[in-house]
This record gives sequence, structure tokens and C-alpha cells, in this order.
Amino acid sequence: QVQLVESGGDLVQPGGSLRLSCAASGSTVNYYNIGWFRQAPGKEREGVSCISSSTGSVVYAESVKGRFTISRDNAKNTVYLQMNSLKPEDTAVYSCATGPRIRLATCLKSSGVDYWGQGTQVTVSS
Repeated sequence: QVQLVESGGDLVQPGGSLRLSCAASGSTVNYYNIGWFRQAPGKEREGVSCISSSTGSVVYAESVKGRFTISRDNAKNTVYLQMNSLKPEDTAVYSCATGPRIRLATCLKSSGVDYWGQGTQVTVSS
């Protein structure tokens, strides 16, 4: 069983930055691809970014390309999402997710996800 705990969500002004963290229990997760997802009120969940377990390959949703950066520190069993140039439309609950069946090519669709974190709220507003 993998447990994921997100942190770093906050209220920030448009144009501001935040760094989210996803801490995973156990080192097994270092062998899994991991993704960040978000869900705004009244909207469907959206894949934001995913990172591979070993190669460092990443994928981003078009809406965040050039503004968000995903990274991971396997020594700390932690994945980060650096979010810059935040916009009001980035407001959502952000969750990380993982599992042994995730493939990078389909990760943004949450295909293969077995484990979800509880989420952290990001609000972008002036």
C-alpha cells in the first residue's frame, strides 16, 4: 500500500508562484511513474503533469506548459510541482497519484492510477 501526502497549497495572487510537494511512503514508489492532477469546482479532473520513475521524462498539459515544472527526489520519495505565472484558472485541488501500471504516454488521463493523495488547495486570486 502506498500513501501520498500533498502539501504546499495556498492562496496566491495572479502571477505568483507556489511549489507543491507529494511525499510518498516507502521506497517502492521510486519505481513508479507519478502524476499531478487537479480538479476545480464543477469541472472534471484534469491531468497536469507526469514524471517517469527513472529516465526523468516528463509530460505536461498544454494549459501549463512553460509555467509548471515537475521534478522528483527519489532519495526523499518526494515529487514536486513548481508552479509559476499562476492564473485564476489554475485554482483547483491538486492531487498526486501513482501506481505500477501508469505509463507516461497515458498518465495525464489518469490511466493506471492505483493510489491517490488527499489533495491540497491552490487558490489564485487578487
